[in-house]
Amino acid sequence: MNAITSSSNPDLRANLERINAPSTIRRESAAAALDSEDFLRLMTAQLANQDPLEPQSNEQMLAQLAQFSNLENGTASRSVLDEISAKLDALIEAQERAAAASAAQAAAFASQTAT
Repeated sequence: MNAITSSSNPDLRANLERINAPSTIRRESAAAALDSEDFLRLMTAQLANQDPLEPQSNEQMLAQLAQFSNLENGTASRSVLDEISAKLDALIEAQERAAAASAAQAAAFASQTAT
């Protein structure tokens, strides 16, 4: 039993380290690449170019800020979920490989005859 455990430990350790490593998955569209600095530049330009006789209401400005905040939170949540999904996929793959190796070792052990 020790031979089986010790032979699979390096693979298991490497898989766990790979799974726990930070994910480098980036799925950004051109619109999602805009950040808070871009938003502030757009808002500043909008305020500078608005009609002084009909300024934008505070409610509209707060609604835009809230929309931007929701978009930013949604983007952050999506990236976290993508990272979790990638790690779960890697974990499932590692478990399938470990199960296949264990089945092969069990078959080899069962095929041996006691002498």
